[in-house]
Amino acid sequence: MSGHVTRRRVLAGVGAAAGAFGLAIPFVRGIGGSSSTGTLLESRRPLPAPFTRRLTVPPELRPVPVGSDVDRFEITQRPGQVDILGGVSTPIWGYEGIFPGPTLRSRRGRPVVVTHRNALPVPTVVHLHGGHTPAEHDGYPTDLLLPEPMADHSGHNGGRTAVGRREYVYPMNQPAATLWYHDHRMDFTGPAVWRGLAGFHLVTDEEEQALPLPRGARDLPLMIADRAFDHDGTLLYPSNTDDLLDNPGVRPPYQAGVLGDTILVNGLPWPTTTVDGARYRLRLLNGSNARRYRLRLDPPPPDDRAFVQIGSDGGLLPSPIRHDSVDLAPAERMDVIVDFGRWRPGQNVVLTNDFGTGNTAHVMRFEVGDKVEDGTRVPDRLSGDHSTLRHTDAVRTRRMVFQSRDTGGAHRWLVNGEPFQPDRVHADPKLGTTEIWQLVGDLHHPIHLHLSHFQVLSRGTSGPRRSDHGWKDTIDLLPGEPAEIIIPFQDYPGRYVFHCHNLEHEDMMMMGTMRVA
Repeated sequence: MSGHVTRRRVLAGVGAAAGAFGLAIPFVRGIGGSSSTGTLLESRRPLPAPFTRRLTVPPELRPVPVGSDVDRFEITQRPGQVDILGGVSTPIWGYEGIFPGPTLRSRRGRPVVVTHRNALPVPTVVHLHGGHTPAEHDGYPTDLLLPEPMADHSGHNGGRTAVGRREYVYPMNQPAATLWYHDHRMDFTGPAVWRGLAGFHLVTDEEEQALPLPRGARDLPLMIADRAFDHDGTLLYPSNTDDLLDNPGVRPPYQAGVLGDTILVNGLPWPTTTVDGARYRLRLLNGSNARRYRLRLDPPPPDDRAFVQIGSDGGLLPSPIRHDSVDLAPAERMDVIVDFGRWRPGQNVVLTNDFGTGNTAHVMRFEVGDKVEDGTRVPDRLSGDHSTLRHTDAVRTRRMVFQSRDTGGAHRWLVNGEPFQPDRVHADPKLGTTEIWQLVGDLHHPIHLHLSHFQVLSRGTSGPRRSDHGWKDTIDLLPGEPAEIIIPFQDYPGRYVFHCHNLEHEDMMMMGTMRVA
């Protein structure tokens, strides 16, 4: 009886809070269950058994040796053929023709110039996700990079258009963090990322280097992404159009989000890898379009919680946080330490997904080797480069409502009742000021802000969740649960976007422009 009363009170509180935003919470049946907003897309080809493919780590791209005060990289976006399923070749679009794309490593305070060449049949836009970047290099959705055969294809809505090649300049005046880069073209981000346009960009600094954390082969970037496959091994995606040049969006019933039935880690399905009996740093990235994960290790360690979180989207935490499991919405990152020396040599430890069923409940497997000498540890203090923002630091409060509606005879995902248009400004923060944004959504909406990292102040009637700590660029907004974030707008004026990182929602207009001046 008391459990029912408590649940009714909780739901009533959520409903009242959502009602204060003018938000109607729909009763949704069959859209991804209670853990993800979307519809399952099933592969038409038999899939490999879990834990039969060996984990690989994306190769690191070396800087072009030009000058000594800046790191220069060159990347070609091109079609490629990759071995994902085994026994069949899968066509992709990739940075350097691979998926994930090559990893870039940078150092805080050392500028980076990345020259992208577009050898694909469609325009692209590159966004450094989590980068603190001038507006002209941030990847605004209409700042198109055209392939050379499309030189006469004009940009739309005032975008900065380049043909063939574009230089993206990143000052890197930000702390050590796990960032990633991906395509961000207006209306077509979902299918472009699904086809392979995503990769890691890792930033380090002196503070991080001074910590006794795992390095080298024991520092593993892990991009977790679900996909589905057609009979011939090609990637299956329900686009309205195959050439991705016009008629954006996805076919029914996938407008709420596309959930694949195959879990890839670094581009391979349910891989396995051998680890020493020592500490490892796992850089967890949810690179899925719409799927959320609750990650857990099975069996758990016998003596303590499995994960020691050391970092979030924006970099190192002030102090480590221990977790039995960690939640990741699309685009969220979490750096964790796992001490595999707590399991027996020869034991298999599976990274599982509590939000999945069947094969989507498995992610990858670690085969524990012998215990080895391990000079690493997790200090009680990680970063002193962290200040806690408070309500009194903000000069303005804004409300943002993320909601699904039918408009103009079509299904759309809207911000404050309006679809994305590049010439419509949803927010106009003043450079050098701090704001509070009150967010609420009808379904699961991972909300991502460009330019600025933020801190989570509250959820519903409580404080942040354990996974909300540190500097964030993406918040896992839950259905009907209001959240408050506090955002400092610093360094760079210009036009940026914020949006839902369920990429089907983003492509169907759940995005807004903020003009910082």
